[in-house]
Amino acid sequence: MHLDVVDLRAFYYRTKLGRMAQRVLQEELRRLWPQTKHMTVVGFGFANPFLRPFLADSRRVISLMPGQQGVMAWPQGVANHAVLVEETNWPLSAGMVDRLIVAHGLETCERANALMEEVNRVLAPGGYAIFIVPNRSGIWARRETTPFGYGRPYSTGQVESLLRKHGFLPERHTAALYTPPSHKRFWLRTDRIWEGLGRRLDAQMLAGTLLVEASKQVYATPNRGKPLTVPGPLEVLEGLTQPKPKPATGRTAQLRPVRRAESPG
Repeated sequence: MHLDVVDLRAFYYRTKLGRMAQRVLQEELRRLWPQTKHMTVVGFGFANPFLRPFLADSRRVISLMPGQQGVMAWPQGVANHAVLVEETNWPLSAGMVDRLIVAHGLETCERANALMEEVNRVLAPGGYAIFIVPNRSGIWARRETTPFGYGRPYSTGQVESLLRKHGFLPERHTAALYTPPSHKRFWLRTDRIWEGLGRRLDAQMLAGTLLVEASKQVYATPNRGKPLTVPGPLEVLEGLTQPKPKPATGRTAQLRPVRRAESPG
């Protein structure tokens, strides 16, 4: 089930809880990817709130929004970086993406395998992708007051299993949004305390979201040099049953048969 882009925009840009979630996830992504200079950074789903920090130093930033969700102009006040796409057919050439963020895209996709194949196609060799998904054991996935309460929640093991199935190598995983998903002022004013405690205690099972980083596996191509001819088993045994005479060479070739003298009558 896809949320409408209007509802997603309202949560992240018009509520204090949404702005808090935006800031926390931005900081976590920047910690994982501190440097994206001269790279192409792409987001799929509704990744706009998390892409802004990459606008400053990246070569190119693109936001891909599935048709079932809808699209919005982004960022505000400058040239548009957002485009409406088919969920599993993106208008990008193969291998052009250096860094990819999938947010509110995997858990709502009805064809997860096809989506992963498309991610594999556009990601460059040596490129990295981060999947932001609702944590199935966290409280955020149980509340429909946030976008993380919709779609299929995941565990870290489930995401990593899906990645390996489609040719990715899981690299790192972390979690965020330890603050309860409440609009009340107390929880919003103490969010940094909860986030810090969650990281120090490594209480990922209590977090609202999981962030799983993966790299694209590239296999070495075989050497296509001169083919090596290997004799078959019959060729190896050839000559054992009917040995061939050796050709005469050297001094042996000059010898002549000697006639035996006849004895006297």
